[in-house]
Amino acid sequence: MSKNYVIGFPRIGEQRELKKALESYWAKKSDFNEVQKVASELKHRHWNYQKDAGIEYVSSNDFSLYDNMLDMAVTLGAIPKRFQDLQDEELYFAMARGNQNAVAMEMTKWFNTNYHYIVPELSLTDNYTLNAAKIVAEYKEAKAHGVKTKINIIGPITFLALSKRVDRGDVFELYSKILPVYEALLTEIAQLDDTITLQIDEPIFVKDLEPKVLSLIKPTYDKLALISTNIKIAVLTYFEHSNEATKILVNTPVWALGLDFLHGEKNFESLTDIAASSKVLIAGVVDGRNIWKNDINATISLLKKIAKSVKKENILVSSSSSLLHVPFTLQYEEKMNNEIKNWLSYAVEKLDEIALISKIFFDTQESLNAEEKALYEANQTANASRKSSPLIHDKKIQERTQNITKMERNGAYEERIKIQKELLGYKELATTTIGSFPQTPEVRHARREFKNGNISQEAYTQEMKNYIDDCVAFQEECGIEVLVHGEPERNDMVEYFGEQLQGYGFSQNGWVQSYGSRCVKPPFIYGDISRPKPMTVDWITYAQSKTDKIMKGMLTGPVTILNWSFVRDDMARGDVSKQIALAICDEVDDLQNAGIKMIQVDEAAFKEGYPLRSAKVQAYEDFAVRDFKLSVSSAKKETQIHTHMCYSEFNDIIATIEAMDADVISIETARSGNELLKIFAKVGYKQEVGPGVYDIHSPRIPSVEEIVKQIHSLLEVLPKEQLWINPDCGLKTRKWEEVKPSLKNMVEAVKIVREELV
Repeated sequence: MSKNYVIGFPRIGEQRELKKALESYWAKKSDFNEVQKVASELKHRHWNYQKDAGIEYVSSNDFSLYDNMLDMAVTLGAIPKRFQDLQDEELYFAMARGNQNAVAMEMTKWFNTNYHYIVPELSLTDNYTLNAAKIVAEYKEAKAHGVKTKINIIGPITFLALSKRVDRGDVFELYSKILPVYEALLTEIAQLDDTITLQIDEPIFVKDLEPKVLSLIKPTYDKLALISTNIKIAVLTYFEHSNEATKILVNTPVWALGLDFLHGEKNFESLTDIAASSKVLIAGVVDGRNIWKNDINATISLLKKIAKSVKKENILVSSSSSLLHVPFTLQYEEKMNNEIKNWLSYAVEKLDEIALISKIFFDTQESLNAEEKALYEANQTANASRKSSPLIHDKKIQERTQNITKMERNGAYEERIKIQKELLGYKELATTTIGSFPQTPEVRHARREFKNGNISQEAYTQEMKNYIDDCVAFQEECGIEVLVHGEPERNDMVEYFGEQLQGYGFSQNGWVQSYGSRCVKPPFIYGDISRPKPMTVDWITYAQSKTDKIMKGMLTGPVTILNWSFVRDDMARGDVSKQIALAICDEVDDLQNAGIKMIQVDEAAFKEGYPLRSAKVQAYEDFAVRDFKLSVSSAKKETQIHTHMCYSEFNDIIATIEAMDADVISIETARSGNELLKIFAKVGYKQEVGPGVYDIHSPRIPSVEEIVKQIHSLLEVLPKEQLWINPDCGLKTRKWEEVKPSLKNMVEAVKIVREELV
């Protein structure tokens, strides 16, 4: 036995095959059979990669056509009433994406990652019934393919904690309805084989939990673990320590506990309890969230430290989390600097690391064969190279960062906004968008051809300018009041900047699933950050030259760039963020000096970077607020600074948002009604706010009447003088045939409401 374990594997495919199949099906260019065919091919390939690498515990049911929480909702029969007349794939994708008759379910971030999950909707009036078809079919499919898998499911306590009550109650009041469905599920799983390993993910256990939630752990796992003697239950946590839950779980009949020893250092405090219980420890020691090559010697030392408490034979070497959060394989990275590439490890490469570490740990280094010895030696050489490389350290940047004196902009908000309103002259309920417009096939093709050297700089620039011309013309025709240039030159809101910053690396094929078919290609920070030249000024000033209306400059903020990048692990994240903030600060100054009067510094990922434990929150907030303010510290009083935030529950961070001191904040609220907005009114938030009036993650087109109703509901919370009107988020993932009527309806709705308010 290899005595190793992988929590989960990426599913989008090494060439994004699943994305392409799904989007072809949604566009009605192919039928669902093609999606199923591609999915089956990918599952078989992924199982083979893990099996061939020597991984003992390989998963089934970690694969999903959209999202695992959505899959679990379907398994439990948690189907919102508005979808209950639908069936099969039509039902599934309507829940995720909405249709013309029903809005999609809410979507939010999976803990502090950039992956989004679909939020289950629960109600006391609902009845839940088991549908185990997917889980059963996938296990049988793997076994027929020659792989006996463990089965992955999301645990009942995490499922409840991450759901929402549509009738506004406590989700845990549904416990007595949900747990019996889990019991029925385990009973059905028990029929599949003589022995089954069942991975139950309970990542909610790494949060600061109330006593009532902790009190559910023992009765839940006492009951589930005794359903069948042929099921071995492993309860998995990741991203932080879970000491409070671990103390309880060691006193239940579960077989194993999975703990993250990289992002949850305090898990060492639980080792004595685990050792006394004789449970198997699935030790998360290979980073499932970052792309740096593992330092095998350091990991062996970590495992030896663990083995001082827990018997070696009771340890499984594991990834720290699912490998869903890293790109697929380095195989297709043909243009990357070879020195930097040698420092990296994607999902497929991490399989070899896990296998090699487990062999050295459980046997000896001397037991390695020639191929394994070569891998080990290459690992040590790569790690030594990274520590000493001149690519990493830049003394000038370090000195500038240490010697900053101006950390925030001049003037209080009340003074600034008075100057801005007189100068800019925008109306109440001013209309704008968040920044990006549809990335058409033509735009993507032109960008790809330019990167591949198939078209000239002049031809590429003209293609982008043509798009900007059309984008500006549409916004003027539509009647939008504050314009954007549409961002055709940007492949991604972080990668675009990463490509232009010193100390950043980027990939050809480093795609990571964000939600559904949506993939991002995060850049990676390997060295000290600087901005060799302006990054956006030419594009924004060209767009401004095509209109007399205000053109917003569009930048990504330092905290979002940090949180949506793979970050170097040899420096504190706050120190890296400060270097990025200085680069953005220089860009803000260049934009305003070029005549741009509004600049949006997006902090879409501000909330997702929050630590999962309250003890660590203050340190994060200190550097995150510091660096946002530093990034706009060059802005003059008359330059209006906007920011944008996604998927954020603001109740617990509203004071932090106030401290950021942006002049205008736009927020994503369409799927959650006005609940997010109410906190701004409750605390007497002074700055202006642009709550999203329609959901851009769904292809449906909102009617004028629908948006009028939404604006009225906003006015119940905040006065018209404080409100901007905009979509929820950027529009790059939508099609023009969806965007144009939606924005026209938004503008028409504002006209109607303004007339009513006269």
